[in-house]
Amino acid sequence: MSTIAIISSFADETQCAQAVEELRAAQVGDFNTFSPIPSHKIEHAIGRSKSPVRWLVLAGGISGVLTGLAITIGTTYEWRLNAGGKPLLSWPPFIVICFELMVLLGGIFGFFGVLMLSGVPTTVMAPGYDGRFGEDRFGIVVRCNEAEAARVESMLKESGAEEVVREDGAQPR
Repeated sequence: MSTIAIISSFADETQCAQAVEELRAAQVGDFNTFSPIPSHKIEHAIGRSKSPVRWLVLAGGISGVLTGLAITIGTTYEWRLNAGGKPLLSWPPFIVICFELMVLLGGIFGFFGVLMLSGVPTTVMAPGYDGRFGEDRFGIVVRCNEAEAARVESMLKESGAEEVVREDGAQPR
């Protein structure tokens, strides 16, 4: 059987999220969503988990603190400067170095985490993408076989789709 792409557009984020939930419940095929704005409703409907970037930032922050401690303690023991009779390992001056390296490495890890996990830049246009999806419409592109196409179209129309278009011969991902 050949694959059919069914492209639907929605004016409302809530209707689009409802359609995604219905498609997931029916398990009708592979679908992709498009949104002009970040939409937590649609992400929740898709079932997307939270980004692992926050764990990378935490790892960067912890490694920054440990690096700061290693540098300050290491240089203190290497040079053995006694300033005003204070103990060699006096922790209050170390806090500034540890904090600065925590912020620096947390930011660097976060930047590279977003860069690696975002999939940017995209070199191929997603199949079924319509320019309106980047302006003011929410979109769902469902790839399914011919037997399910009529059911998917009716589900999308019942969910409040403004327009439902069928493209024959769509290539699966």
